[in-house]
Amino acid sequence: MTLAIIDPVLDFVHAHMTTQLFVSIHVLLIVVHVILGAVAYCTYGERKVSAYIQDRMGPNRVGFDFGLPFLKFLKGALGLGQPLADGLKFLLKEDYTPPKADRVLFTLAPAVVVIPAILGFVILPWGGYFDMPPIGDIPILGGIGEALFGPIGGERVVVAGLNANVGIIYLLAIASLGVYGVVLGGWASNNKYSFLGGLRATAQMVSYEIPLGLSLMAVLLITGTIMPMGIISYQQENGWLLFSQPIAAVLFFVAILAEANRAPFDNAEAEQELVGGYNTEYASMRYALFFLAEYMHMVTSCAFFSLLFLGGFGLFGLPFTGVEDTGFLAVLVKFGVFFGKALLLVVFMMFIRWTLPRMRYDQVMFLGWQSMIPLSLGVVVMTAVMVFNGWTAWYELLGANALLTAVLLLIQPLLPKQPVNRKLRLYGSRFNPMEGERVSHAAPAGMAREDRPYEGTVPV
Repeated sequence: MTLAIIDPVLDFVHAHMTTQLFVSIHVLLIVVHVILGAVAYCTYGERKVSAYIQDRMGPNRVGFDFGLPFLKFLKGALGLGQPLADGLKFLLKEDYTPPKADRVLFTLAPAVVVIPAILGFVILPWGGYFDMPPIGDIPILGGIGEALFGPIGGERVVVAGLNANVGIIYLLAIASLGVYGVVLGGWASNNKYSFLGGLRATAQMVSYEIPLGLSLMAVLLITGTIMPMGIISYQQENGWLLFSQPIAAVLFFVAILAEANRAPFDNAEAEQELVGGYNTEYASMRYALFFLAEYMHMVTSCAFFSLLFLGGFGLFGLPFTGVEDTGFLAVLVKFGVFFGKALLLVVFMMFIRWTLPRMRYDQVMFLGWQSMIPLSLGVVVMTAVMVFNGWTAWYELLGANALLTAVLLLIQPLLPKQPVNRKLRLYGSRFNPMEGERVSHAAPAGMAREDRPYEGTVPV
């Protein structure tokens, strides 16, 4: 009976298994867990970065001793156990659903946010090309591997979760789906603050997808391909696109900040105005899933930025990081370089959050529609002219970017300006006192007038 079940399964696997599919399955299983671990420690990193900027200690108590005497040496451990403690807290907290919420959509929204965030990374070629030997020659697998998966191997594959002809278009399509979960969560909560947060997130993501796509278009015009490996190969031959397209790189980075709802664009969850925004009514693990998705979007979008502008897994002639390095050691080095670049950009995003204040919502929309979209259109037109004329060396493109910047600085004073913060004269206020009234701004009598708190209270 067992053989009658196993044999058809093995026949199906042998008929459909390819070397690329075998590698892609293993890449998916490995990278998903690596990113989940990185996301957990991104919360730790965020708190440490904020503590550093605010001159505090941050998490420094929770280790991995679990209260057991024989693990006492792991107590504290720089607070590295904090993500585990936070995860257990979210799992054990009471899960609350508002009585008048749409229960199905309220539960579905966090999953709709997380799934696109998890699926976005699969197109990225973390390890470049790999010349996989025949599966029967791999010491760990040997004949068992060939019996299970068939006679695969002996060819070159891409170390990615998905090697599809659509290339980075897949990543753009998947990333744009994340907004639906935010909108569902805001609407299904039956809370006005949540609903306003969902509306803000929708308008913001729709607005900033335009400059993001146009910046990407400038890259595609130069490289002439939508395949990730083609973009990396171009940069290894001609230099990083960060140097030849700095304006597009800045626009793209600002756009991914807005797409991930990161400060200074986190208006969808502005606690000063919206309590908590679209996640106001959420608790327990459903609440945590929104933040899990945010950090996953950060990791994926930073890896995408590294692919487009920082050469992917290439690093200035470092051994084993060339496109033609196809050994197993080269795959490990390339993955480390690629993932390291993404994590450094994530840390940079954290520094931005704890350095810049949140922008007002009208300023966010103004920046997107009246600044970034026209500028990104100018970058695309400039790039098209340069490519048409064959001026694609990095210094020629850098000069064109400098010229475009100079033109923008020259025409900016000529553009019409509409004041958005006009002072209104409020009768009876300190700026517009009533007739005969004298407004005093001095501090009241007492120690507020003294720099010496104790001496200021001593009678003279």
